[in-house]
Amino acid sequence: MNFPNPFYRWRPHPWHGLEVGEESPKVVNAFIEVTSFDAIKYEVDKLTGYMRVDRPQRSSSMPPSLYGFIPRTYCGERIGGLSEHTEKGDGDPLDICVLSERPIDRAEVILTARVIGGLHMIDNGEADDKIISVLDNDRYYTDVKDVSDLPEVIVERLRHYFGTYKLIPGKDSDVFVDRVYDREYAEKVIEASMADYQDMFGE
Repeated sequence: MNFPNPFYRWRPHPWHGLEVGEESPKVVNAFIEVTSFDAIKYEVDKLTGYMRVDRPQRSSSMPPSLYGFIPRTYCGERIGGLSEHTEKGDGDPLDICVLSERPIDRAEVILTARVIGGLHMIDNGEADDKIISVLDNDRYYTDVKDVSDLPEVIVERLRHYFGTYKLIPGKDSDVFVDRVYDREYAEKVIEASMADYQDMFGE
C-alpha cells in the first residue's frame, strides 16, 4: 500500500522527522513531552523517538506549563556562544514552554507555538535555554506579543520551577536561571539552534 507524505513506511522521529515551522523563528512547532499534570519527567528517546520515563520530579512543584522541544534544533556551539557563562550547549534539541488557557492534559502532541521570550539557564556548565511561548491559536493570549506582556507571576513560576526542579536536599545545585529575555532575543536563540542542528546533522 502506498502511503502519502508524511506517513512514509514508519512513523517520523519527533526530533528529526518533524518541521521547525514555516514561520520560524516567530512561530514554531513544538513536540510536547510533559504537561502541567505530570509528576514524572518524560522525554523523547533520542534513538527511537518513543517516549521514555526519565525520572520522578524531584521537587514538589508541578510544571507551570506544557514543556517539550522544537524539532530540528540542537544546542551546540552557537547556543553556547550566546552565553556569558559557557561556550557549549547541552547537546539536546531546544526546549520550549507553551502557555495555554485551557488545560492540555496529554503529552506526545504537536502544536503551533508563538514565541514571546525565554529563560537562559545553565545546567552543569552547559547552556540549557527554555523558550517561552503561547499556543498560537489561543485567543486568550492574542495580545501577548512579548514576555513582558505576561503577568509577572507566570514568569516567576517558570523561573522558580526551572531553578529548583533538580534540587536535592543537602547538595549544592549546578543549575541556575541566569535571566529572562525578550521575544527578539528568543528568536536569535532559535536561529542559532537551527544552525547548530544543520552543523550536527545536515539537511
